[in-house]
Amino acid sequence: MRLEKASDMAEDVPRPVDVNLIREMLDRKKGRMTFCLSACAGCTLCAESCFLFRNHDGDPRYMPSYKVLNSLGKLYKKKGKATRAQLEEMKDLIWRNCVLCERCYCPLGIDLPNMIAFARSILRSQGICGVNLPSPSPPGLE
Repeated sequence: MRLEKASDMAEDVPRPVDVNLIREMLDRKKGRMTFCLSACAGCTLCAESCFLFRNHDGDPRYMPSYKVLNSLGKLYKKKGKATRAQLEEMKDLIWRNCVLCERCYCPLGIDLPNMIAFARSILRSQGICGVNLPSPSPPGLE
C-alpha cells in the first residue's frame, strides 16, 4: 500500500475559483465589454467569415459571437461568479472551437478576437488552460 504525499493529493483537488480576480479582470475592460455585449445584433456576419463555422455545417458553437456571448457574456452578467464546472465548459468553446485566426469580421466594429483572447486569459487566471488534443499516431503505428 502506497502512502500519498500531501503534494500528490493537492494536484487532484482543483483550486477554488477566484471570483474577485475574475471581477477585477472584467472591470479592467468594462467599457469594451459593455459595447461588445450590447452592440451584437445577431446578424451572423461574423459566422460567415469563420472557416471553422463553415466547416462544421453551421454549428452555432463555432460562431464567433456565440463564443464571446457564452463565455465573457456569461461571466460579465454573473459579475464573475462562476463555478469551476462552468469555466471548464467555456474551455472547449474558446480553445477547441477557435484558433484565434482573427478572420472574424463584425460590421459593427466588435473586436471578437480580442474578446475571445480575453476570455482565454480569464480562464488561464483560474488554472484552466487550453485543450489537450490527442496527437496523431506516427505512420505505421496505427
